[in-house]
Amino acid sequence: MGDIETIYEDLDTEEVSLEEFRAAVESKVEQMGGLADEETAAMLIAHELEDGQVSGLADVEPGMDEVSVTAKVINVGELRTFERDDPDQPEGQVINADVADETGRLRVSFWDEMASAAESDLEAGQVLNINGRPKDGYDGVEVTVDQVEPAPDTEIEVTLTEEYRVSDLTLGASDVTLLGEVLATEPVRTFDRDDGSEGKVSNVLVGDETGRVRVTLWDDQADQAEAFEPHDVVEIIDGYVRERDGRLELHVGDRGAINRTDTEVSYVPDTTDIEAVELDDTVDISGVVRSADPKRTFDRDDGSEGQVRNVRVQDETDDIRVALWGEKADLDLGPGDEVLFVDVAIQDGWQDDLEASANWQSTIVLLEDGVESDDGATESEPTGETDTGLSAFADGSSPATSTESATENEAQDGEEVEFTGVVVQARDPVILDDGERTVTLRTEVDAELGEELTVRGELADGTLDPDAVE
Repeated sequence: MGDIETIYEDLDTEEVSLEEFRAAVESKVEQMGGLADEETAAMLIAHELEDGQVSGLADVEPGMDEVSVTAKVINVGELRTFERDDPDQPEGQVINADVADETGRLRVSFWDEMASAAESDLEAGQVLNINGRPKDGYDGVEVTVDQVEPAPDTEIEVTLTEEYRVSDLTLGASDVTLLGEVLATEPVRTFDRDDGSEGKVSNVLVGDETGRVRVTLWDDQADQAEAFEPHDVVEIIDGYVRERDGRLELHVGDRGAINRTDTEVSYVPDTTDIEAVELDDTVDISGVVRSADPKRTFDRDDGSEGQVRNVRVQDETDDIRVALWGEKADLDLGPGDEVLFVDVAIQDGWQDDLEASANWQSTIVLLEDGVESDDGATESEPTGETDTGLSAFADGSSPATSTESATENEAQDGEEVEFTGVVVQARDPVILDDGERTVTLRTEVDAELGEELTVRGELADGTLDPDAVE
């Protein structure tokens, strides 16, 4: 077996025949003007082929020199024409098509003469062998087609999704239609593009029964975020999926839309138990606010002023301090509020305890009443002398064993009282908080976090022995 055959046999490809490989080698030798023999040329061609081989569309990334893929045509766009920068050049043409295989989906573009041929010959359902150059396109990864040929003997099973759920989203998906419940919105931000124009962007967090996803709205769509309230249901049309910091996001540009709809969609949080969080995790957690500290301001190294506010949150498994940074420190959160914290970073905290950091990448959702807008929200100041901040936990005790937070009751010990408060600890013992003070119940009560209870009984040392619970 000759050198060319040996090098060809080592290639892991079925898309290039030996005859095609030989022809490419001969062309390479001629192209290099005798600077390479057949063996060297064969090695160069093999290297080019290996660089372009991917196992599926999901492996195609911007920056690759060239790729060869086999995919099924999902839909074909309309032929568009445009004027070139050089007025002496003829009018340009382009047509886009979405293609898919078992691993993913992306957009391919045909230009000029290939666009004309695609307009007449390209149909949904065709399977094609495509060779082209990947780039970061308007709707995610896009491949500019250099060569294409039908592959009628190849079968590709692709499930076409007309309406997506959050769990259906995959990197590279485009033309996405999705219904979701608005969980939170963020203000519109502006930025300067390289060409000097100003762009706009905003984010809306939406969820359905299968999960949640951050929706990024660009330019004309960005202002839509200000029109939505938490618990609105919206329909996203012609979105496309990208990845950021290891998470999928759904983007909506000028070709897409996001509209309010009357369709019923309910978000079901899928969160991590507080007792299960680990250092350096980025997680979603939810629970009831047990205490809230006043907001603090501080000076950054660059001379600007920052702000932070700490709240302690508890679920059925444990509790954790959550640091609210920047504008999130202005959110009106207080004891008894049931809150979802999205994408919080778990870090080393006070006294080597873990804490959750809600930074600019995080989202805070008030589960029952909707999250307050960052604009105009007021700080939650202490409403009494009760110490419900970090000092209440300085000795590592839980609220169940700390009596400091329950010593400021107006009633005298031994007196019969009626107390109404929100359950901030449902485990034994149950602890109620009315925003000014906390009371520990001495006997077992069937209660849930966030539930409002009215109890009557004898108060002693901040502990109430209830005669009645409503």
